[in-house]
Amino acid sequence: MSRAIRVVLAVLAFPALLQGSALAQAPFTIGRTTAQPGTIASGELTVAPPGDEPGTTIPFTIVNGAKAGPVLALTAGVHGAEYPPILALQRLRAALDPRDLAGTVVMVHVANMPSYLKRTIYYSPIDGKNLNRVFPGRADGTISERIAEVLTREVINRADALVDLHCGDANESLRPYVYWETIGAPADVAERGREMALAFGIDHIVIDRERPRDAKAPVYLSNTAITRGKPALSIESGGLGSTDEESIARIERGVAGIMRYLKMRATGPAPVEHPVWLDPAIVLNSPATGIFHPAVERGHTVAAGAILGHVTDFFGRTLAEIRAPFAGEVLYVIDTPAISRGEPVAFIGARMRNP
Repeated sequence: MSRAIRVVLAVLAFPALLQGSALAQAPFTIGRTTAQPGTIASGELTVAPPGDEPGTTIPFTIVNGAKAGPVLALTAGVHGAEYPPILALQRLRAALDPRDLAGTVVMVHVANMPSYLKRTIYYSPIDGKNLNRVFPGRADGTISERIAEVLTREVINRADALVDLHCGDANESLRPYVYWETIGAPADVAERGREMALAFGIDHIVIDRERPRDAKAPVYLSNTAITRGKPALSIESGGLGSTDEESIARIERGVAGIMRYLKMRATGPAPVEHPVWLDPAIVLNSPATGIFHPAVERGHTVAAGAILGHVTDFFGRTLAEIRAPFAGEVLYVIDTPAISRGEPVAFIGARMRNP
């Protein structure tokens, strides 16, 4: 399908997303927390414990505009050691004025509280699962599956558009980029996702063609929204357990760009003018457990076959070399020594012309 046709479809579909803007705004409720029009309210969703395991809570904020408009969901802390998104949403809660807002912003401040409190990368310290691999979750599942079920029911199903905010986990040195998911989405949803990716303002955009198409097993949080007909993005800004100002501010600007695109606010940064589209992009996993020695840095351009790093045993003997499968740019690379077999060591993307 040509870009021109996609744009026409998006233009035809977009008014439906905003058709409530001429109507009166209504109160918005999540769980037991209600925000009246023109107000902000915060609360916690309770996730019941599975069996003998502990339960948890999910802190959230509703910024309910004075005027009607779309519902934008912003999720942070799906991986508990990814801090810039969590701090960015705390700042946005203080900065947003609901009196100047059309529509509703729902912020999930920390989706994965067990991982956040224990400072774990990737996996929950309770059930050992990656929350961003178990959507849409199960009400009778493990703690991660129950968190996913609550987020799907209370947040994703209520949203018109969604941005899942991530950064490089505490072991990942990462350059900022956006995932634009195209496979499995209706043409109008995919095009609105493309426009949202540009509106966020990060110039590197990964075209993700590998996400599942089944709405009953979407696996990822953002993909759960997409398989339900809602445009969604995954954002990466920051890494290595940092709380640097640049990564936090980049997310704040990006959300402002999304709200401008959705016509929730009149002001905001313009879309990125010269995006770098990346396709194919591939995560390379370690074939061995041991100590990882990176040979490249985030943002480096590498040739096909270039060594990205090697894994040694604990006595210094080389167990494996990881090489680039094609020429491209290093989007992230593991920059801490610990590595287990099957875990990521680097993410490589190849530049392409406009999709």
